[in-house]
Amino acid sequence: MPDKRRHRGAHPEDRRLFDAAALEVLRAAVADTSWLLGRRYAETSALKLVGDHYQLDRRQRNAVMRCACGDGALAKRRGRQVEPADVTGRAILIDGYNVLTSVEAALAGGLLLLGRDGALRDIASMHGSFRKVAETPRAIELIGQSLAGLSAGDVQWYLDRPVSNSGRLKTLIDQTAAQRGWPWQIHLSVSPDYVLTHTAEIVATADSVILDRCQRWFNLARYVVEQRVAAVWIVDLSSVSGCQVKGNR
Repeated sequence: MPDKRRHRGAHPEDRRLFDAAALEVLRAAVADTSWLLGRRYAETSALKLVGDHYQLDRRQRNAVMRCACGDGALAKRRGRQVEPADVTGRAILIDGYNVLTSVEAALAGGLLLLGRDGALRDIASMHGSFRKVAETPRAIELIGQSLAGLSAGDVQWYLDRPVSNSGRLKTLIDQTAAQRGWPWQIHLSVSPDYVLTHTAEIVATADSVILDRCQRWFNLARYVVEQRVAAVWIVDLSSVSGCQVKGNR
């Protein structure tokens, strides 16, 4: 069935699945999953064990997996993370879809997850096709304003060539950059993950696979959302004792 969404907003069940009553269970599930991952359990096995134990819904399991990581991975990710001031004058390579969809979700009132590693992620996942939504142009603008405010150096976007409509998104980003005088480069790549894990430059992503392999990373989606989106729904699953952060939407 074709994707006819006009917004990257919340799923109809999200308010129930991620309400205050569910948070304690979800945080415990993240902690347990992280413990198993730290002992080299496969992700699918760890998630099944924990998901079945806590009787989690599919979307809840997805959220837990996106927020969990073992202690070893956590230490490495923290050690490689750069602060906003470190972006000034430096080249930055953007994991395009990863960053863009999270900012779109924030603008649309969708659910965002704060993971154990401090990265901000949306709960959606790409399935071979990207659809422009009402928030797409604004999200690109906010990302650009944030990078300009940080005086970032060479900005390069990487989009997955195999994903449907990547060419159209590239054109939209190109047009936005030209209108604003941002000297960006937008690349359609067969494998952005390979590029982003083999560069010495700063990478903007919240993709766990890339975070575990890249040399340096910047929490761009979280920075944009915290600095430029007034009302946002963030579920904090970063720790057992963490608290839910919720905007006034």
